[in-house]
Amino acid sequence: MDSSSSSSVPFSAPLQEKYDVFLSFRGEDTRDTFTSHLHKDLLRKNIDTYIDRRLERGDEIAPALLKAIERSKIALVIFSKDYASSTWCLKELVHILGCKKSHGQIVIPIFYRIDPSHVRKQRGTCALEDRPLKRSRDEVANWRAALEEAANMSGFHYSSKTGRTEADFVEEVVQDVLTKLNRESSSDLRGLFGIQRKIEKIESLLCLDSPGVCCVGIWGMGGIGKTTLADAVFHRQWQSSKFEAACFLANVREKSEKTDGLNELRNTLVRELLKDKDVNINTPSIPPHIQDRLRRTKAFIVLDDVNAREHLDVLVGDDDRFCQGSRIMVTARDKGLLEQKIDHEKIYNVEGLGSDEALELFHSHAFGNKSPTTDYTELSREVVDYIKGIPLALKVMGSSFRRCKSKQEWEVQWKKVKRVPIGEIQKVLRVSYDGLDDNEKEIFLDIACFCKGYLRKSVEKMLDSCYFFLEAGINDLIDRSLISISQDMSLKKAKEKYSGERIVEMQSVERIEMHDLVQEMGRAIARKQGSRLFNANDVYQALTNNQRDGHVQAISFDSSKIEKPHLKDANFKKMYQLRWLRVSYSILFRGSLHLPSSLRYLYWEGYPLESLPSKFSAQNLLVLYTPYSKFGVQLWNEDKIPVNLKRINLLSCQYLTEVPNLSQCLNIEHINLGSCESLVEIPSYFQHLGKLTYLDLSMCYKLKNLPEMPCNLEFLDLSWTAIEELASSVWSHEKISRLDIRYCEHLKSLPSNTCKLKLSSSFSLKGCKSLCEFWELPRDTTVLEFSSTTIKELRNESIESVIGPTAIKLTNCKSLVSLPMNIWKLKYLESLKLSGCSNFQHFPEISEAMEHLEFLNLSGTMVKEVPKSIENLVALRKLHMVECSIQEIPDDLFCLSSLQELNLSLTEIKSIPASVKQAAQLSRLCLNGCESLESLPELPPLLQCLEAEDCVSLRTVSSSSTALAQGWEKYIFSQGLHEQHVFSDCRRLDENARSNILGDAQLRIMRMATASSKFKEDEIEESLRKRSFVAIRCCGNEIPKWFSHKSEGCSIKIELPRDWFSTDFLGFALSLVVDFAPRDMGLFCKFSFKTSNGESHEVIHHLSSLYPKNFITSELFSCGEVFVWWHDNFFEEVVEGAQSPTAFYKLVTEVNVYFIVWNRAEVKKCGICLLYGKDAEMIKQRAL
Repeated sequence: MDSSSSSSVPFSAPLQEKYDVFLSFRGEDTRDTFTSHLHKDLLRKNIDTYIDRRLERGDEIAPALLKAIERSKIALVIFSKDYASSTWCLKELVHILGCKKSHGQIVIPIFYRIDPSHVRKQRGTCALEDRPLKRSRDEVANWRAALEEAANMSGFHYSSKTGRTEADFVEEVVQDVLTKLNRESSSDLRGLFGIQRKIEKIESLLCLDSPGVCCVGIWGMGGIGKTTLADAVFHRQWQSSKFEAACFLANVREKSEKTDGLNELRNTLVRELLKDKDVNINTPSIPPHIQDRLRRTKAFIVLDDVNAREHLDVLVGDDDRFCQGSRIMVTARDKGLLEQKIDHEKIYNVEGLGSDEALELFHSHAFGNKSPTTDYTELSREVVDYIKGIPLALKVMGSSFRRCKSKQEWEVQWKKVKRVPIGEIQKVLRVSYDGLDDNEKEIFLDIACFCKGYLRKSVEKMLDSCYFFLEAGINDLIDRSLISISQDMSLKKAKEKYSGERIVEMQSVERIEMHDLVQEMGRAIARKQGSRLFNANDVYQALTNNQRDGHVQAISFDSSKIEKPHLKDANFKKMYQLRWLRVSYSILFRGSLHLPSSLRYLYWEGYPLESLPSKFSAQNLLVLYTPYSKFGVQLWNEDKIPVNLKRINLLSCQYLTEVPNLSQCLNIEHINLGSCESLVEIPSYFQHLGKLTYLDLSMCYKLKNLPEMPCNLEFLDLSWTAIEELASSVWSHEKISRLDIRYCEHLKSLPSNTCKLKLSSSFSLKGCKSLCEFWELPRDTTVLEFSSTTIKELRNESIESVIGPTAIKLTNCKSLVSLPMNIWKLKYLESLKLSGCSNFQHFPEISEAMEHLEFLNLSGTMVKEVPKSIENLVALRKLHMVECSIQEIPDDLFCLSSLQELNLSLTEIKSIPASVKQAAQLSRLCLNGCESLESLPELPPLLQCLEAEDCVSLRTVSSSSTALAQGWEKYIFSQGLHEQHVFSDCRRLDENARSNILGDAQLRIMRMATASSKFKEDEIEESLRKRSFVAIRCCGNEIPKWFSHKSEGCSIKIELPRDWFSTDFLGFALSLVVDFAPRDMGLFCKFSFKTSNGESHEVIHHLSSLYPKNFITSELFSCGEVFVWWHDNFFEEVVEGAQSPTAFYKLVTEVNVYFIVWNRAEVKKCGICLLYGKDAEMIKQRAL
């Protein structure tokens, strides 16, 4: 390494790295000893290491070495006894430290049999001053600085006194180099945007520290980055020293197609793993002696682009082919293929890049190292959105834009690319298509041309008429990444639970998705074949062309998009292979329509003619969807009946007076005649349609009679029809799982025979106004609804006929007067709703404990008292008695430990029992419009919402301060971080009552503020914290006494104390007084903050006006109203230019608060109070 002289070269930009490690050492000291051992171990670990003897003859030593330093990731500097005596070593050290400074080269000093302090202070053999260097002072100063800097670095020190062997020391150094190389490679995956987290996921699937052989699959569409990802993981693991051998078999699919290609791939694999170039296996199995060697070699193997089971069998074989601890990665486009060999949970699905990562990759290829100007930002984003994260496409597309010198050239190139996708991308994507069988290719092309983005069930219904094994074909397309499935949430059903509202139950539905580039590839194939037409104007051209066409198999188009919508004739018959036709909206014909006999699927929304073509031979037609069409009496001639028809949808064909003749359609499964308003009868032969499972007759308003139904019917919708009686065959049907007879206003009775219906969820007679009695009901129904019927009672026999309903709805049954005693036999009942039963008076004694009844609604009934037996409603959570005739509330009601909500609005009660304080779970109490209510006792501590609007007789309100203080700690861990208490238009409140309400408001706010602070410390879910607020409203004209800052008018300005925004700060409490309060009043506050450096910032917040949602009395309140608020999120807005809200608010010294009131009201007074945690304990103790 040392040489007599050489001049150093200036530090330049980093070259592309070529070496992992550069060794700097004093040859005379360590070349044949320590350095040779270290070099040998580095090479054994496949660490590419530069050492001086590797120079080719004739190279100038100094420039070559300097370039090698610059092209190395790590420099190992071996300080030995005479290292500092070599001017060349010193120059080399200076250059190494220069590379460290200029581009972050890693430097590891090794102090071999020398004290690091001697190097640092240039003592002993490292002393420079005693040597006749004949060098300039500046050069010597640079050497001194370099020695000191290197000695201060973290490195390794070897001395014979340590007691460890030199071999152990070498192993420790090599292991550290490996660790740093791994870290360097993970942080320097240049151009591999978004790959780090994917690498980590795959490494976790590999279970690198566990015994046994583990195989991991990497699955994804072409161009998604499977090979790149596998390569990155491979190199990280091969450098980790955990494996004795490694092999990356690239392009398995392509190479296996050559003569003897698969066998040669196996030979390559074995040769590389055993490091034996002479291996040549020509037999189907691996010879035993080679197999034994493989079982002793812990290996890391990658098989890239596998597309056949044979590849896995030959190259991987059984689990015992390789040594325990070996790891195998296989990349493929076909998930099903991987699952034949690899556990499902060990298959990693490679997804596209995120939008930001995709944009970076695109820019790197479109602009090189340059950053794009803002002129190109929108165009770049449009291109990236089109590509949707496929790395290969982003690279190719980016490169295609690189030569564009102007924005105009960009736009031209973009239009060209969209019209004719770049061939290189299409070539890669087509590989998966070419691997499909003929049936799967046709399914793929149909989806690419017509069905992208549709629900999977809808696609299966549309294509089922055209293919065998459709579901298997779609699954194979998924496995090959040609399509994907997204999960959407849709409404499944809404059911009655304990609350009075419908509980919406959602379900996940599958939607078929396809990458735009894959779709374009499919459509390009279809265009070339001429097999599918999906462009409206292309269809128009085909129809106006008189030539026969045997290529077209499927057509789907929106006729409203045809530039020339008028056609003399629409002759689809000349397309004699056409099997699938879907037309959206109506083409305007001036002539005739002709359809080919090959047609299997016909969807024509708004079909313009009164019948199908008279010459249309429909023997192959399986599906007919023609909603909103002009069909009249006859759809087809009697000799042209589509005998193989499976599904027919004539929804909203309002001119249809008769059902088309389906008597010979013995395969029919699905009939939809919903909203056929002119339809008057259903043919009797329907009972003989043995395969019919679905029949929709809803909103056939003129339909009065229903014949016997077929034996396999599962779905029957008769809602809004004029039927007068239900066929006995329906009532005794054992396969019908859904029956809808709501709003059958002429239905007078239900069949008297035994009901055998097994409905899946609910049975509703809602809106059957003529129905006044019934006997037996469906046994297994969970929800029974009789709302808006004229029934007078529920018979004991009816109740006894059902098993385990969870909800009974009798809303607005005006004739209902009582319930049978045996209703309490329904042990699983959760909800009983009698609201609006205006003649219902006698609520039956609750004879047995109801362990599941959670909601009871008696609102709008004539019930005068709550029975003492209500204590048997042990699970009751909500009780609504709005506008009942009740005058007293029994103490027993508040013994119900589960009671959470009580609504007594518009009743004549005069007081609430003191026992209400014991209702530990009560969180909502509604007393709006209780005009006789005179007093309120102390309320339970966890009551979150109290509505007492328009209680015009209310005078006294007891303070709840003791209960609030005693329940403080428990409240901190409660779930409901919001409170609102309303006493609007309670004009007779005495002064003491107002004082108690507003005094309790301080306790409520401090309790909430400390609880919210606690939730922040515990990192409770953000969405929960955002709802933290307290809001109080009552009649009055004064700001509460405990407010420290008050002002007349609508604004207040205060100087803030030093360190006001401390960690102890809990926020602002706000208050205002308005002269009167119109119902539609809007309230806002605007904070204007000023900082010590003159900056200002405004924040506007909406404040609740606290009107009960479902209660309306007068339009405005004439008395003054006092509002008090505290909100948790006043200070969460990030101020522009500040690192965080805290960073800004700590500089604020002054705040102006403006209250804005909309709609006639005027702010008379306002106030603000700063809240701190240190005050909370004092306020709590004062209340106690």
